Amino acid sequence: MDHARLGNTGLLVSELCLGTMTFGLQCDETTSAAIMDRAAEGGITFFDTADVYPLGGGLSTVGRTEEIVGDWLRGKREKFVVATKCVGRTGPAAWEQGSSRKHILAAVEGSLRRLGTDYIDLYQLHAPDPSTPIDETLGALDDLVHSGKVRYVGCSNFLAYQVARALGRSEARHLVRFDSVQPRYNLLFRQIERELLPLCAEEGLGVIPYNPIAGGLLSGKHNASGPPTEGTRFTLGNAAGNYQNRYWHDQEFATVEELRKIAEREGVPLVTLAVAWVLAHPAVTAPIIGASRPDQLEASLAAAEFTVSTELKDELDGATRSYRLGDAAR
Repeated sequence: MDHARLGNTGLLVSELCLGTMTFGLQCDETTSAAIMDRAAEGGITFFDTADVYPLGGGLSTVGRTEEIVGDWLRGKREKFVVATKCVGRTGPAAWEQGSSRKHILAAVEGSLRRLGTDYIDLYQLHAPDPSTPIDETLGALDDLVHSGKVRYVGCSNFLAYQVARALGRSEARHLVRFDSVQPRYNLLFRQIERELLPLCAEEGLGVIPYNPIAGGLLSGKHNASGPPTEGTRFTLGNAAGNYQNRYWHDQEFATVEELRKIAEREGVPLVTLAVAWVLAHPAVTAPIIGASRPDQLEASLAAAEFTVSTELKDELDGATRSYRLGDAAR
């Protein structure tokens, strides 16, 4: 598998990243380890997790995913680039969430302990925190980089103006700047093409998009005529409602059917086509792929070898143009 530089940094990451969001809830530890084994065999050297994972389990499962990843990494840490995130609620106290200095410094220690490492390659803010001044947050991240506990920093789920403001404050205060963003991006959610991706290209930020197959809807295996299948993202814990609100709609199902026919004509699984389309965007560094079983990785791994021609990209862009305009225009 090819590697790419993460934004303007010198860090090389595999062009696909393994997401671990369901390790410890949808996937038990044995299955999770098998998924990581298969990803590594397929050439993936870039893993992404978060201190609040597995998503959907609530406070009772916070940190379990990092523990599973840390156990698997034991003895081979230096062979992988490890990214994790903070900001989400990790405990019952009022300050056990957000991007305050207090929470960031406590959260990174928890992640280091669970991951069994003394440094994190990429430490990301999981979401904006409007209650904390961005200067305070950047100051805490700057301290972590200078202490050696964190190598690079990034953000996830930030709007373009929030990223731009953070970059400006980093420049003005001579603080560490974001090296990457982690946005939601797929054929059914393309709004970030309008402002965020051009900003990233101009400012030299790496882009590691999550949800490249729309929580599994772009597998083409879901049926609109019935309820979501048990054991999928659309039924999993307290995250199920969020995924249903995002994708479980008649228009999305109609689009998936149109895309399925294109994939069939091209002779590849729809998953391969969907991930390859994300990877084909020039601003994208590494889409984050996931699975609930090792064999489910095969179609995503194949995306690294599938070339999306200009004609095919134009066809896919045309079939999903309404998802680029946003809900107000659909």
